[in-house]
Amino acid sequence: MACSEGMSPSLYGMRPSSSFVRIAPAALGLVLGLLALGPALGPGFTLRYDMVFVPGPVWGSHGGGFPRAVPSDQVVALLSAILPGQIVQKVLLVGIFVLAAAGAAALVPADRTADRTADGTADTAGRTAARLAAAAFYAWNAYLAQRLLLGQWALLLGFAGLPWAVRAAARGGVLRLAAALLPAAVGGFQAMLVTAVAVLPVAVWRTADGWRARARALAESVATMAVLGLPWLVPALRSDAVADPAGVAAFAPRADGPFGTLGSLLSLGGIWNAEAGVPGQGSWGTATVRLALTAVALVTFVRQARSRLEEREPYARGLAVGAAAGLVVACTGAFAPGVLQWLMGVWPGFGPFRDGQLYIAPFALVLAVGFAAAVAWLDRAVLGRFAVAAVAVPVLVLPTFALGAFGRLGSAEYPDGWRAVQAIVNRDPAPGALVTLPWGAYRAFGWNGGRVVLDPATKAFARRVVWDDALVVGLPGGGRIRVASEDPLNRRIGAVVAGGGPLTTAFAAEGVRYVLVEGQNQNAFLSRLPGAIPVWRDGELLLMRL
Repeated sequence: MACSEGMSPSLYGMRPSSSFVRIAPAALGLVLGLLALGPALGPGFTLRYDMVFVPGPVWGSHGGGFPRAVPSDQVVALLSAILPGQIVQKVLLVGIFVLAAAGAAALVPADRTADRTADGTADTAGRTAARLAAAAFYAWNAYLAQRLLLGQWALLLGFAGLPWAVRAAARGGVLRLAAALLPAAVGGFQAMLVTAVAVLPVAVWRTADGWRARARALAESVATMAVLGLPWLVPALRSDAVADPAGVAAFAPRADGPFGTLGSLLSLGGIWNAEAGVPGQGSWGTATVRLALTAVALVTFVRQARSRLEEREPYARGLAVGAAAGLVVACTGAFAPGVLQWLMGVWPGFGPFRDGQLYIAPFALVLAVGFAAAVAWLDRAVLGRFAVAAVAVPVLVLPTFALGAFGRLGSAEYPDGWRAVQAIVNRDPAPGALVTLPWGAYRAFGWNGGRVVLDPATKAFARRVVWDDALVVGLPGGGRIRVASEDPLNRRIGAVVAGGGPLTTAFAAEGVRYVLVEGQNQNAFLSRLPGAIPVWRDGELLLMRL
């Protein structure tokens, strides 16, 4: 079908229907999710670093330290009572991409006079291209890729819900904001803190009715977030966990390309763990294109805000402030670590700010909206119907995120021994903790393709699990940083294990009932557990009862 003379061209010569405009971003997010996850959607669980899902997860928090897995683990346990656990995991992972894409598209400005055709009707084709561009950028970038490869799916729930929370904060209304904050609330404290960096400035700057109105909007937003955060806020404030200031250096943003730490952050990368990087993202070509895309998106975001001062979207200024604040937090850990170390010494509650790179999420949203503005301009000025092809740009600048980052994400079935040990321990009504050995937080199981994952025992049992929650991080120039354990009981048990002597008496004094030894080196611990009763043993697991 040909376009009428003077009419702005549209997709395939036809103006898209309103229903297509509404569902297209979510559909694109689904396609991007399937492409990114790839082999992770096969039978079994996806286990990598902090992403630990187990068959038959149990209700309740059964560990010490800060409540990092609250309430995300409880939500997974409830959903797994309805659906198989591996299906729950896959739905959550794909849902992150769908929710992120649809949310970013929802922030693209509505039809305006400049976006209308010669006959006065709305140019839905141009707006569709812009919305799809925002969706693609926000659902396919280095930030999302690196955090997914680090296994932080709960944080990414908050990332996916961030556009909706910003939109709700700009419109006002406690109930609207509470509904939009649900993904972050499920994600837990990191997801909620990252969301707060953007939502609170938006709530303050959405109105020009004076400082009283702004203070009221801020108070309503803080109160809403505090109420939704009670599941993790209460145990966090009651916890006797401590945060090691050494974590500031360990978790500081790092360069993952040729443009240094700042260039990596501006390109939405810079995570502290090199194993969370996407293959090839540090090459000169890829890094240059990513940084250039950032520059284009940032310039168009600023230009759009300035050119539409009277009719600017109410979230724009607040989101810009939130993005700047997030970058400051990230740069503080990298370039002024002493400030964060001092703050953590004053109060351990500043500990979550040590992983500063995660706070650039609002900046990612700014760039997504800016990229959409660039595509809208291209649609009007240059490309017309071909502007929709710009949707592929975010994928093309980070192609190795596809197929589970070329196999870094996969799926695996738990051996039968894991299910048997889980059933034995969870059926036992007697009290007492379970200690997992060898003493170390992460494992690389052969049945999981050798992928590194947090010890699954921390999630599998309906009783307190004592494990090594200390973390050793290697430095780029050599050497290592050890971040001390947060939980006092874990520290005491760790000291006993490191002592090299018999374990039975000391473990019993700490209220331990079970000891689970994982891996092949079981005999080394058998000799240190005199009097303990073997309950289960196979090539992978040894379960002892004291």
